[in-house]
Amino acid sequence: MLDFYFSYRGVLKRLRSGALGGEMDRFAEHFFKLGYKRASAKIYLTRIARFSQFAGTHCVPMPIHQDVVDSYLRTFTTDTPRIGAVSALGHAKRVAPERFIISFPSEVDDPDAPLLADFSDYLHRVRGLETKTREGVLLGGRRFLDWFRHHHLGQDLEALTAEQVLSAVEHRLSLSASSSSRTAATSHIRTFLRFLYWAAHHRQDLARVVPRTPSWRLAHLPPRLAWDDVRQAIDAIGATTPIDIRDRAVLLLLATTGIRNGELRAIRLKDVDWRTGEVFVRRTKGKRDRVVPLLEETGAALSDYILRARPKVDSPYLFLSFAPPLGQFKCASPVSRIVRKRLRHGGVELGRVAGAHLLRHSLATQLVRQRRPINEVADLLGHRSINTTALYVKVAASQLAEVALPFPGGAA
Repeated sequence: MLDFYFSYRGVLKRLRSGALGGEMDRFAEHFFKLGYKRASAKIYLTRIARFSQFAGTHCVPMPIHQDVVDSYLRTFTTDTPRIGAVSALGHAKRVAPERFIISFPSEVDDPDAPLLADFSDYLHRVRGLETKTREGVLLGGRRFLDWFRHHHLGQDLEALTAEQVLSAVEHRLSLSASSSSRTAATSHIRTFLRFLYWAAHHRQDLARVVPRTPSWRLAHLPPRLAWDDVRQAIDAIGATTPIDIRDRAVLLLLATTGIRNGELRAIRLKDVDWRTGEVFVRRTKGKRDRVVPLLEETGAALSDYILRARPKVDSPYLFLSFAPPLGQFKCASPVSRIVRKRLRHGGVELGRVAGAHLLRHSLATQLVRQRRPINEVADLLGHRSINTTALYVKVAASQLAEVALPFPGGAA
């Protein structure tokens, strides 16, 4: 498979030498299956071959220890080639893990690792939190432990006192700039302390001493765009390239259904019911599947994308990345970049928040302004409580003026 990318015999001989020479054809097949462009695959293969030559002179033909990898990375004097080498070696380790000795941090390096692992298991099995939520709470627990180890070196968690907890909370609040971040910080500490009591790491439930931080619901207006701006951005997307066709389908689906970033990434081909004009949305934030309507324009854009632009790869998911490796969007960032890019190209001025949720807020605001029943808007957005949807009523100033009572003192 290596000769698909390189034709000269001398080059092939050099690439197949070194500590990983026998695996180079596997690496080449790996990049080919992932859909990497020819030039990109050759760059990765060349980087792996350079490490292979280095490893061949620093170890006998046996599994390569992490020390050899670290020594190789230290030969780079600038960040850019070092980052490229790390990325290439990541591919090599995934394809041929048996050729590497992967070293994991020991408990000596991270004494809190077992405790945090138990905390993660508690959040998953007992609290039932999703992965993304668990990451935030785990980070809060880690920060609390780091503060405790730094300020009370050598003290066991069993001796943790209420005064120390309050000091840790005061420290975290001093680093928080907004009411939402302060609320999250205290909530994470409270959850970690409940875990310590639940797992018998402490004899008292110190979560009770963590103060509540004020955070008033509906105290802010949601970031939103005028519907004309949304329409303008969508109309500005051409239909000449596969990326244009995909991006137009993405923005139309987000703007007409109000689905979230993660919900869009989880949509599969079989979730689109073309006969009924509906899309089945799975893995929602509220852990409840729901169905959203598929408008005619959005359906036409989706069918155009599937028939003309979607990469020909074996994947059940609807929207795929065109950048190698071809496949499902793994995280929220690519979808957010698509939204920001298309809104900017449409001449829309963007603030700090500009992603899939901006289109969700814009749709909800538009529906409220059209006097759609608030319960219908809540069902479309998948809100469990109608109080959550009530946030959008605040932006309908003209409708609020109609129901406002006259000032008791008369006209000023």
